[in-house]
Parts: sequence; structure tokens; C-alpha cells
Amino acid sequence: MAKDTDKYAVIETGGQQYAVREGEVHKIAKLEGEAGSKVEFDKVLLVNDGGTVKVGKPTVENAKVTAEVLEQTRDKKITVFKFKRRKKYRKKTGHRQDVTYIKITNIA
Repeated sequence: MAKDTDKYAVIETGGQQYAVREGEVHKIAKLEGEAGSKVEFDKVLLVNDGGTVKVGKPTVENAKVTAEVLEQTRDKKITVFKFKRRKKYRKKTGHRQDVTYIKITNIA
């Protein structure tokens, strides 16, 4: 995954955790903000800044990850199919989740 000299962090947003590095693009659950705006993540669970690992209890104090919103869009459609055998019951629906693409700019 990562070399000891890489700078990375683990953040939490939308009830999920993401391992992020500077310059990476991630697809996460919908955040407020237009394309081009800046977003800060305060829930930083772990920071590795080139060999020194800081693990939070539950979060690392004074740690922030800054990102830029690239795009607000919707994910691929998933099909939900309910079926009960021998009862002539079939129900087919779909769902598209709102997502945000972000680019990590700074880990501090």
C-alpha cells in the first residue's frame, strides 16, 4: 500500500473511512459545495507524515485534510429486485446515489 516515506491520512466522512494522499481523487458521499470550492475534513483518524504515525483517540488533534470539490454528480444505477417464489410477486426498482468527486490538496 504505502511506503514509509509517503504522507497519507485516514479520514471519515459520510459514515465511511478513506485512506487519502495528496493529489489523489476520491469518490465520496455527497458533500455541500460547488465545483471548485474547498472542503476541510476535521475527522482525521490517522496521519503518517513520512515515518511518524499519529493515531487518534478517536481523532488526531489539530489535524486537517483539505480538498477541492471537482464534480457533483450521481453514481451508476443499481437495480433492486424483490421476488417471492410461487406467489407471483416481483418488484423491480432502481437507485442512483448522489456522489462528490474530490481532489486532496493538503494534509496538515
